[in-house]
Amino acid sequence: MAKRLFQVIIVSMLLGVAVGWAVYAQTDAGTQAQFASAMKIVTDIFLRLIKMVIAPLVLTTLIVGIAHMRDPKALGRVGLRTMLWFVGASLFSLALGLFMVNLIQPGAGFDATLPADASGAPTAENFTLANFITHLVPRSIIEAMATNEILQIVIFSVFAGVALAKLGEKTAKVVEMLEQGAYLMLKITEYVMLLAPFAVFAALAGVVATKGLGVIITYGKFVGGFYLSLLILWAALALAGRMVIGKRAGELIATIREPVAIAFSTASSEAAYPKLLEKLERFGVPNRIASFVLPLGYSFNLDGSMMYCAFATMFIAQAYGIELTAVQQITMLLFLMITSKGMAAVPRASLVVIAATLTAFNLPADGLLLLLAVDQFLDMGRSGTNIVGNSVATAAVAKWEGMLRDNPLAPPLAERALDDVATAVVASRRG
Repeated sequence: MAKRLFQVIIVSMLLGVAVGWAVYAQTDAGTQAQFASAMKIVTDIFLRLIKMVIAPLVLTTLIVGIAHMRDPKALGRVGLRTMLWFVGASLFSLALGLFMVNLIQPGAGFDATLPADASGAPTAENFTLANFITHLVPRSIIEAMATNEILQIVIFSVFAGVALAKLGEKTAKVVEMLEQGAYLMLKITEYVMLLAPFAVFAALAGVVATKGLGVIITYGKFVGGFYLSLLILWAALALAGRMVIGKRAGELIATIREPVAIAFSTASSEAAYPKLLEKLERFGVPNRIASFVLPLGYSFNLDGSMMYCAFATMFIAQAYGIELTAVQQITMLLFLMITSKGMAAVPRASLVVIAATLTAFNLPADGLLLLLAVDQFLDMGRSGTNIVGNSVATAAVAKWEGMLRDNPLAPPLAERALDDVATAVVASRRG
């Protein structure tokens, strides 16, 4: 079934590109805009459905996972190993982005003439370190869930999970209820993911219909250089995975191909979260590990997005003929290391971080407009890379904890939920 769905998604991607190109080649700008607007409705509905389930899914699975750990030392150990991996991966991604952009020089000789209207560019308003730190702590878990603030949900879930683990049998029914809630959300997610092929088709058809594929040629050196950098990053992540989990690293990449395709086509890492959780459990990662590491990864370990921030910022500097010293670039790397944390796993979130970086280093903020023409195409690549990075990190932590199952026997939670429901129905009929 999983293989079939992946094939359907690939076909949807190809059809989306073909239909979008046909609309772009055969119609005028007004018709193209109307078509893209109609396609956006489908994509927006899918992303809204994902947002509908992601907050309660993260809340229930993370609390249950921590509650089942019982041992606070184990939780601290998992948390420390997770954050060490994230810091290392983040530094490598940023450093690779800086190295490749200096090597390729995609902005050298680039025409930096900008449109008069800069209204489409994001701003870095109120984007400060102090605001970021205080934003970590939720004022209300209801507010955090209503706005899909994943990092705030994680903070609350850690407190709640530790408290439940400490109370033990006194709150066993609460844990059971939350676990049933996780089953419910995973089943709802299964229904939502049936719409993924339609969303994939609409997303690609819409962007190709308005921009065409010719824009990639215009920005060929920039786009090509970035995707080359992504391939190198993928290779590095696969190598790191092989060093930790052994020969199963290739199996891991094959297992997550479906969520990678969803993230790539919708340009949203968040859209792939529910399916990724299921696939990692199918691979052999215990739910308690996956439900803890993944939400953190979506805030702290967006490898593709971080590399893009470094790559794109330097591209803008090169396009305007502004040279940055090695010290300035290292300082920029450290700045991006901080500002990229808590980055939303949604389309164009990276642009806000880039806007903050441009402002901090006195680079032309209007340079963001240079990115807008091809950002959708680049966002697709970095979103898929984010999925790979978080998958490898989750599998590595599970391996370090000695909890990665080589031959997973238990079906994923979503499948067990169906079995539990069927059993309950049979029992009620017998009663």
